[in-house]
Amino acid sequence: MTELEKAQHALAALSPTEKVRVLQWIVRDLGDALHGIESDPGVAGGEPCIVRTRIPVWVLVRARQLGASEADVLRSYPSLRAEDLVHAWRYHDAHREEIERQIRDNEAA
Repeated sequence: MTELEKAQHALAALSPTEKVRVLQWIVRDLGDALHGIESDPGVAGGEPCIVRTRIPVWVLVRARQLGASEADVLRSYPSLRAEDLVHAWRYHDAHREEIERQIRDNEAA
């Protein structure tokens, strides 16, 4: 029996309330990917990037900190969409220390 089949059988035995808790755990675990941000060890050293791109969130945040408008950023990165910036800003808000550390680390390099 595969892990997926085991999970399916386990879920069948849960109450609706327990299933909601499992779903919350899954959403929390995958939340960043579900909101336009992904981390892949093979892309940008695993730093969180905008999906479909190799553009790290910290690069966009730093551009904004340096005074670039959203229009400037979108012109500089034609593969980005306005919604990608919304995802980047939300990710930064939720993971501020991580992104600020990445900015410091990359500027020191």
